[in-house]
Amino acid sequence: MSDRPLAHETLTEYAGWFRALSDPTRILIVDFLTRQPRPVPAGAVVDHLRMSQPTVSHHLRTLHQVRIVTRHRAGANMLYAIDARCSTELPRAAAELLGAARRQRSPAQ
Repeated sequence: MSDRPLAHETLTEYAGWFRALSDPTRILIVDFLTRQPRPVPAGAVVDHLRMSQPTVSHHLRTLHQVRIVTRHRAGANMLYAIDARCSTELPRAAAELLGAARRQRSPAQ
């Protein structure tokens, strides 16, 4: 971690991730997908959450737009999974931001 400000592109990406995760339903979707051994169809998310297909599709689309989840077509189904890059970068982003806040609150040495 460095003391230099984050680049604009990095700030934009982090803001997108955190904005997408500000919705409890999206957190439930991410939690469900992280526990799946392989990509799952949207219907599996619908069944798990007991929500309507349009609602789940909206949330999956939002998570895909900010690259928290990946999707690919398999026949008639769209399969969803956690984006591997995001699964390593998102925790790093949170640590970097929280570390910067902690450094700012620390007494000067």
